Amino acid sequence: MIEILLYSVLIMLASLVGVFSVWRRAGRAIERNLNLLVSFSAGVFIVIAYQLGIEVVEHSATLGSGLVWIVIGLLTVWLLFKFLPSSHHHHDEASETHPHSRLDARRIMASDALHNLGDGILLATSFAVSSSLGMLTALSIFVHELVQEISEFFVLRQAGYSTKSALILNFAISATVLLGALGGFFLLESFETLEVPLLGLASGAFLVVVFHDLIPHSVRSSRHENLYWRHLLWFLVGMVLMFVVSTFTAH
Repeated sequence: MIEILLYSVLIMLASLVGVFSVWRRAGRAIERNLNLLVSFSAGVFIVIAYQLGIEVVEHSATLGSGLVWIVIGLLTVWLLFKFLPSSHHHHDEASETHPHSRLDARRIMASDALHNLGDGILLATSFAVSSSLGMLTALSIFVHELVQEISEFFVLRQAGYSTKSALILNFAISATVLLGALGGFFLLESFETLEVPLLGLASGAFLVVVFHDLIPHSVRSSRHENLYWRHLLWFLVGMVLMFVVSTFTAH
């Protein structure tokens, strides 16, 4: 129990450690290039969506049942936010120099929360097998979270959230990994059956984020700035980076 709590908190801290490190070294450069970094984030999240989808299909009883959860996640998130009113937030002084974005970051936050719940259940399940497997799983999730939360921070900033608000939201959403881990510990059999549906929903939700929000935003920005090749390059960099990280730290 103590091990699960400890490693869950360490994974939560990834949302702060990574962002603080990057922001401290390149804060001004990040602010000037948020549009390009959204393209980078699109590359990161499309790989995450793909790999979650593969994981769901591999652990489902049939190919069809796995695909059903992905489609349900896609449709649920798309319909939910289609009929919800637009979110409102306040810009800080640094972000006032950027044009107001049409990005709605709620979709990416909902997707990340589902993903983190699944990771928490996976962590608890791994520790139930052995401490060594649990620690390896925790390390894998931590490295994934570093890249993912930095990318999510870029999206939140471009969506108009202040630096402080983006950090708080990132940390709050990362806390869902703790909920998943605790639920997995106390109700292992019940929660283990939820892992595939949750990851399927997250995969579908991330696909909505990438194709409904991030890529259209990058296309609009590239037209406005006439920097098509730069946006494409950053998109590919995000894809390659997340693919490399995932290859060497597979759950």
